Amino acid sequence: MASSRRIKNEVLAILAGGGEVDERLAGYREEELIHPLFSALCHADETRRLRAALASGRVVARLAARDMEAARVVMRRLLWSLNDESGGIGWGAPEAMAAVIAESRALADEYLHMLVSYLKEDGEELCQDGNFLELPALQCGLLWGIGHIAPRYRERLLAMGVAGELEKYLSSPDKKVVESALSCYAQLGLAAPAPPPAAR
Repeated sequence: MASSRRIKNEVLAILAGGGEVDERLAGYREEELIHPLFSALCHADETRRLRAALASGRVVARLAARDMEAARVVMRRLLWSLNDESGGIGWGAPEAMAAVIAESRALADEYLHMLVSYLKEDGEELCQDGNFLELPALQCGLLWGIGHIAPRYRERLLAMGVAGELEKYLSSPDKKVVESALSCYAQLGLAAPAPPPAAR
């Protein structure tokens, strides 16, 4: 227990400090880093949260290269954290999922559609494919994630209808959500449609 606590404190210090995160985390095994990085996904400081998400992406991608099932367990843990039944809120989970997808094409093939599902409304029970996130803070994280993977998976995202799903966020009362949606359009190389009159 003392060792895992020490590693957690060291990882949090690395994320808080300057310098190259990957180089400073290189001395740890991937399995040692998962829990500390997940803890940092909930941090109040946005910069630290994003650094944790990006580091998670690289760590889980390395894990997948030698143990795909262990990497799937991590992805399922992120998905579960966004499930109402988990009892949690899933802070940082969309960002971490996107970071993993950006780093691992194999995991993207399995989980990209799940990330996109969080943009979509729930729909009818028998044919629903949406897991719409209600909280603006989670929406911002999801939109950051979509923008992050857009340069690598642009054609796949467009084929999945992401451009149309983004439109509803332009009328959000939360300005940060709107800004995040506009950033997604830019990352996809698209012009954003004009917002509805009520949102102007």
